[in-house]
Amino acid sequence: MEVYQDQSLREDRQTLLFAHLSQLLNLFTGLGGFIVPLVIWLTQRDKVEDMDQQGKQILNFQLTMFLAALVSIPLMLILVGFVIVAAVGLLTLIFPIINAIKANNGEPTHYPLSIEFFK
Repeated sequence: MEVYQDQSLREDRQTLLFAHLSQLLNLFTGLGGFIVPLVIWLTQRDKVEDMDQQGKQILNFQLTMFLAALVSIPLMLILVGFVIVAAVGLLTLIFPIINAIKANNGEPTHYPLSIEFFK
């Protein structure tokens, strides 16, 4: 039995905006900035236009920043890790806001320095 996917995706810039901004939950909860965008992506990727692509970008960025933070821990012994942690903190604050604004304006979003875990 074949299942046909409905190709009529709706444009919902507010959901995209919320998905990008939900990453900021990391500042308060730790893992909330990964879990909430994951749930939004899984539930809305077949319903909202551009959600699949942007959701993957968000998750790739979150995983990349998590790995960078992990790598920085042993590097703190030689002080380089403190610089990396500061950079990760700034990137995880700045890029979600920039991409939320872009998504709300209907512009393409991009997270630099992200490893592509989800293609």
